[in-house]
Parts: sequence; C-alpha cells; structure tokens
Amino acid sequence: MTKVFSTSSVHSVTITPEVLSKKVCRNIINQLDADYKVSHLGNLRLAYDGRKSAYTAGPLPFASKEFVVKLIDDDGGARRERQFKVSIKFAAKVDIHHLKEFLQSRQSDAPHETIQALDVVLRSKPSVDYVVAGRSFFDKSFGFGRLPEGLEYWKGYYQSLRPTQMGLSLNIDMSARAFYEPLYVIDFIRQYLNLRDPHRGLADQDRAKVRKVLKGVKVEANHQGVRRYKITGLSNQPVRDITFSVDGTERMTSIVNYFREKYNIVVQYPLLPALQAGSNSKPVYLPMELCKIVKGQRYTKVLNGRQVAEMLKATCQRPEERERGIMQATNNYNHDPMVEDFGLGVRNELTTINARVLQAPTIKYHGSGQHSTVDPGVGHWNMIDKKMINGGRVDTWACVSFSPQVDPASFSRLVIDMCRNKGMAFSANPLVPFRQAHSRLVEKTLGDIHRESTTELARGGHPVNYLQLLIIVVPDVPGHYGTIKRVCETDLGIVSQCCQPKNAFRPNRQYLENLALKINVKVGGRNSVLDLAVRRRIPYLTDIPTIVFGADVTHPQPGEDSSPSIAAVVASMDWPEITTYRGIVSAQPHRKEIIMDLYTEKEDPQKGIVRGGMIMELLKEFKKSTGHKPGRIIFYRDGVSEGQFNQVLLDEMDAIRKACTSLQEDYLPRVTFVVVQKRHHTRLFPAMHNDRQTTDKSGNILPGTVVDTHICHPTEFDFYLCSHAGIKGTSRPAHYHVLFDENNFTADAIQNVTNYLCYTYARCTRSVSLVPPAYYAHLAAFRARYYIEDDADLRSTTDGGGTREQRATEVRPLPEIHRNVKNVMFYC
Repeated sequence: MTKVFSTSSVHSVTITPEVLSKKVCRNIINQLDADYKVSHLGNLRLAYDGRKSAYTAGPLPFASKEFVVKLIDDDGGARRERQFKVSIKFAAKVDIHHLKEFLQSRQSDAPHETIQALDVVLRSKPSVDYVVAGRSFFDKSFGFGRLPEGLEYWKGYYQSLRPTQMGLSLNIDMSARAFYEPLYVIDFIRQYLNLRDPHRGLADQDRAKVRKVLKGVKVEANHQGVRRYKITGLSNQPVRDITFSVDGTERMTSIVNYFREKYNIVVQYPLLPALQAGSNSKPVYLPMELCKIVKGQRYTKVLNGRQVAEMLKATCQRPEERERGIMQATNNYNHDPMVEDFGLGVRNELTTINARVLQAPTIKYHGSGQHSTVDPGVGHWNMIDKKMINGGRVDTWACVSFSPQVDPASFSRLVIDMCRNKGMAFSANPLVPFRQAHSRLVEKTLGDIHRESTTELARGGHPVNYLQLLIIVVPDVPGHYGTIKRVCETDLGIVSQCCQPKNAFRPNRQYLENLALKINVKVGGRNSVLDLAVRRRIPYLTDIPTIVFGADVTHPQPGEDSSPSIAAVVASMDWPEITTYRGIVSAQPHRKEIIMDLYTEKEDPQKGIVRGGMIMELLKEFKKSTGHKPGRIIFYRDGVSEGQFNQVLLDEMDAIRKACTSLQEDYLPRVTFVVVQKRHHTRLFPAMHNDRQTTDKSGNILPGTVVDTHICHPTEFDFYLCSHAGIKGTSRPAHYHVLFDENNFTADAIQNVTNYLCYTYARCTRSVSLVPPAYYAHLAAFRARYYIEDDADLRSTTDGGGTREQRATEVRPLPEIHRNVKNVMFYC
C-alpha cells in the first residue's frame, strides 16, 4: 500500500448543469475518464463517489481544470446527446498517516474522510457494473425470482470498509432487494390489486393505492418508438373521459380517439384511469396497457406479509451456503485495475477470530411444579411440568370471535385450562356471554362488550371493577389487528389477547403454552426469573437496586412524510429479578432520532416550571413498585447508527441526568449507556460447519457466543453477542457499544449481564437475539404506530395541506393509553 500512503489525492467535482441522479453522474465521469485519461489526467483513473468528490492514486497534472463531456443518452429511446461541463479541483491529500495512527490506537478520533476515500476506491467498479442501493450492489446474475403483487427480488452483496483491531477490514455480506417486475402496467395492477376484471375500472380507494405505488416509477411506451416517462400520478377520470386540444387548436379530442386515429391503437380498458407523466400544468396522459415498467427499478415501499415471507423463503441461506456466496463476491477486488492503482489488496479468505461461549443461566419456576428450575439446552427449554413463578389472577374476562370457523366458548376453555395448568388463577366463567361477530363490526362489537361489562360490574360482587382480559379471535382477512389494539388500549382501557383463526381453529399444546405466557404478563404475572438473580449472585445487577431501561425510535415507512416518528422507553419494575417492564410511548417530529420526551420542562401559569418526562415517570414507578430508589441505571438504546452515537449520547445522557436531579438535587445514580445494533452485516460462521460440538441444529454458532477482539473497534468498548439459537438461515449477532460507563463494567460483566437478560424474554421459552428491554421498546413503539395508522393511511391517499417540512414538524400527541393497560406489559 505504499503508493496510496504517499500520493493519493481528493478532488472536488462540479457538474453543470446540476445532475441529481448518481447513475448519470457516474456515466458522465466515466465518459470523462474515457475521453481525457491519457491526454489530461496523467493516465490516472478517477475513483468517483457519485456526488462531489473524486480520488486519484497520484497527483493530477493540474490544480483545477474544466472539461466538456458529451454524453450519448440511448437509455431506451431516441439517441440524444447532452453536454456537461465538469470542473475538477484539487482539494487535499488523503491523510493516510492519521489512519495508521488511529489503527495503532495512537489517535482517538477516526479519520472518516480517509476511510471514505478507500471505500470509494473499492466500490468504484461495482457501482458501475451493478444496481446500487445504499452500500449494497444488486444484479440478476447473482440470482433473482418472483414475489407476489408485481414484484421480483434480486440478489447481491453488501460492502463496507471498517476500521477494526486488525486494521482495515472489508465487511461483505449477501443481500437481497425487491424490484418492480418489468411488466406492462395493466398486468402489474392486476397482480397488485388482485384485479379480476380491469374492464370495470377502479374504485377510488384502489386508484389511490395504484397512484401511491407507481409514483416516481419509469415506464416505456412504444407507440411512437420507444420512449420513457416518469409517472407523476394518475388521472382522476377514466381514459375515455379525458379530452385535450389537438396541437394547440380549438379542436378537442379524447385520448381514446387520439390513439385510434393517430396510431391505429384501440384502447382496451377505457374505464381505467390514465397514467400521468409531466407536470400538473402540462400533463401527459398514457393508457396503462401501452406502458411497460422499466427493468431494474428498486421497490422502496414496505413489503407486506406475503412478500416478506416469499422473500425470506427464497433468500434464506444456511451458514455454509452464505459463506460460499461471500467468498464469490470477494473475488472481484483483486482483478480491479482501480484497486491495483491505489496499491490496495483484499485477502481471499475470511478472517479467523477467537470467540467464547458464555454459560446459560438457570431459569427458576414456581416450587409447586414438578420441576422448579431448568438449565436451558442450546438456547431453549420448555414448560413441561413447570408452573409460572408468579401466576396472574384473572377474575373478569370475555371472549369474542370474529372468525366463523372458531367457536369462542370451546377455544377459551382450552386457553383457560392451559393458563390454570401453568399456575394462573382464572375464573371459570366469562363476565359477559361469549360472542361471535362479523369482521365488519369490529369497533361496534368491542364497544358493546365494554358497555355490557361496565353494566355487569356496576351490579357489584366482583373482586375487581374493570374487565381484566378480552380474548379476541381476529377476522380471517388481515387488516384488523391495529384497529383492535387502538380501540382496546386507548378508547376502552381493555387488555386484549389476539389470536389468529388458523392457530385457534385446532390449537396445539405449544400454541396454547405461548398464549398462556403472553396472557400471564399482560395481567401482571411473571413467567420465570433467573435463579442467580433471586440469590443476588449477578455482579453489577443484583448487588444494589438497579433499573434497566430499553429505548427505541421507530420511523414511518419510506415515502410517508406526514407521520411522526414514535419513541418508546421501557424500564424494569422489579428488583432483583428484572423481568417485568413498564412502557411509555411518545410521538415526535418526523424521522427525529433523539428521544425528545426523556425529560421535559413546561411552563404552568400556577405552578411555574413543571418538570417531567419518560425517565422521571419510570423512576417514580420503580420506587413505588420495589420500595427502592435505583442506585444504578443500565440504559440499552436501540436503533442508533454509528454516525449518531455522539449526539444521542450527549442529548439523552443529559436528559437522564436532569430527570434524576429533578427528583432530588443530589440524586446521581451511576449510568451505563449501551447502544445495541441488529441492522448490521457482520456474520459469524463456525470454523467447522459440521462439528456438532460447536454448532446448533441449524448449523449456526452456539448461543452465548461472544466476540470482543479482532473485528471490534480499535479504540471503543464494543462486542458482538449471539445470544440465540438459529432457526432458519444464518444467525445475526447483536452488536453492543458501551458509549458511557460510570459503573466501571468489565467486559466479562457487561457481556454476562446482557446474555443473562436475553433468557428473561416473556413471550417464549428461548433466549432471544436482542436484549429484552430493547426488544420490548421496539414492540411498544411498533404498537403505538397502530394508534395513528388509520389517520396516516387516510392522509397518504390525499394531497394534504402545507409543505413537506411543515407536515413533518407538526406532531400530534398519541392517544393516551389507559392506566390499567399501561400498568402491565400490554405490548407483549
């Protein structure tokens, strides 16, 4: 790497007129390279990032120069020549010395610009050869297949250059992405809407869906030679009713007549809306049947359940198969002239690292069961002959089925028998009669049950004065779950347990056990605890009162710019067991990652400044629940990218501090702030794939595998923990970054605490891949989106008022969750 160390340079690039497409920018620079490399660039190649920077392996013969580039655009249509001016100006030398010092831990700040330069060099060739999506490259040559509703998937690979304890490491992983299938638009909407007869036209709701899914998509029409258009919308009228003036004259004609007279084309679907290209002031209308979706366009919307299932089924790879794919991807680098110019090289084998497998904790159940403790096998155990450590009590309950195939009486009897068998106290009879209702009457039926329950409770004679649990068999058609949760939790104050008809029709024992686990925590019980926690034998967790927080922020789906982001914070409410969590949710500005309501100050005319927020409320509830003030805080924060670490730590630690001192001036519990990431591309493969001693049944590494050397950060405190057993595909370890630590955790201590907590997840008898408080925060935030989903869907089908920025900053508060719901783990 001697050449790159001494002479590499970075140059600023300006293209005039401005071009927004990275693909077109790359084409321009490639053409410049072809035209001027020998004559003006000193025979040096330009490694271009697609935006404003280019890198060279040596100094260019000039400090600043402007080039004229002629680009022939024959991208599916008439060939046309466009001319651009490209200015290349020397900006700086690439600071490799800083990088070497950082990698040897002699500099604490990472040289991001230098790492970016080398990353661009390695990405330069695949960026031209393949479709680029973020840090991944896709092409049909890697594999492809069909998905439901007019989509297809392409396989590819992810690539990122990262500083590690070994030096610079190239992170490669296999990837897959959804693309629009290159179909005629009429065939696409047939699949997308499951449309049987397009001759009948579209309902308003279907037209809104099609407009949303096709907006921004490129199509090609060949009625006047091949020509491409970008869809900007759909007409409000059917094709047959759209008229326009012919060649600027006063003579009006319809689209149907125009295509028949000019192109001898009979429009087959005159009742369908037309595709609109161009602007609203100068629209171009095209019949759907004449337009074909251009291949290679990424589908940026959120995939639905069927599409996700098909994608996973098609792309799920066992560790050995995934490893082979990664090895094939790495063969591209050492034959790349650009990489060779910069003196870079990539080893052709995966990195071998040392790892440890942490011991699983003993799980404790109630002593009345045949077995009061269990030592988990390979990341899982079962509830056979065991009873919940604290079985909940349900005195008032009801059951409704919105599916004609499930009888609520017989199903609820099976559920109650299982709950009792596992140690819960459950009243034999429902508060109100069993009910079977139509799926169109979901909200009305829930309201009726609440009204009848309230009337019955008012008569007296019941141990509690509210309906504790409503068991609901959801409708056979999807789309009602969110409505049920919103109505129950924010309107009526009912804790509900939803069940899918396919599972409730003939429920097996495993399904009923899992339902019992969920129901128990929803009514205030605890399923199991760690034996070491009860005996106060977990360092840094059970020695002094400790509260464990989990926090996450979920953002709206891509393209939805009117919905707020939703923050959720949960905190443990029992000590030393640390298994029960209380959750709080809050809406905040669109795509805002910092949690705004951790600490709040509001001006009150009578009281003056009123301090509050999520942290204060949860600390108070912990004191009320345990009788202790926490002396230690462990804060697991999910959903933060590395570029946001410093800002999140600064703002959220400040909020935690203010919340504590607002409760008591000298109250300063020691805080450990840990960011956890699951959306990364580091995969750990067993050294020997067929060794049953070092792999689980799925061929993955064993649960409890921890790595804190080699591939970890050169200067920061981080580790990878695979806390779960694989089921399908290749396990993804969680990546934990300890950003702030006043408790002076040793690496072993924080790894063990985190691993132990992964065995306390309430919804199953398995260790989970993400530390439960962070998992629960994600569930709570996801649940809260249902509270506003109906409104968001309604807004997305209309234009709405105000600019995008105005809508993004207008945050309407979430509906208040009823107290008796908030008191339990309702999000499980």
